[in-house]
Amino acid sequence: MGYSQAVRVSVLKKVLPPDAQSIVAVSRETGINDQTIRNWIKQSESGILPDGSQESSPRFMTPKEKYQLVLEAASIDNEQLGGFLRERGLHSEHLTIWDQELREMIEKKNDKKDQELKALKKRNQELERELQRKEKALAEAAALLLLKKKLDALMTDQKDG
Repeated sequence: MGYSQAVRVSVLKKVLPPDAQSIVAVSRETGINDQTIRNWIKQSESGILPDGSQESSPRFMTPKEKYQLVLEAASIDNEQLGGFLRERGLHSEHLTIWDQELREMIEKKNDKKDQELKALKKRNQELERELQRKEKALAEAAALLLLKKKLDALMTDQKDG
């Protein structure tokens, strides 16, 4: 029975590192003969069968994956960097571009936060001014009410007297 490339890649991802599940367990789970899986592993190691690395090519990496690779590469000496890049199918230009992309993402995020903070401060000032205006109006109304009561009390006293 011929299995699709997607099935082969999926099974290989399960049995190869980092998952590294046992071949027998994956065989039971998928219903694919364990010897078939072993053959796929051999073909993958010899380069006959793609191991799914095209899906993890630089084009399909998430920003988180890019960030992790940039951090890993930064901690490796220049002598070992070439091997590190070859293992992952990358070029040194990828690291440079990703580093710049990540920095720009952070700057944009910071700019957006700064704009939000500025807008919130402005809104807070407007609300403070409105609150002060309303407090003054309330104090004025209270004073007028008090004067009216005193005037009414005086007028009542004059009528009685």
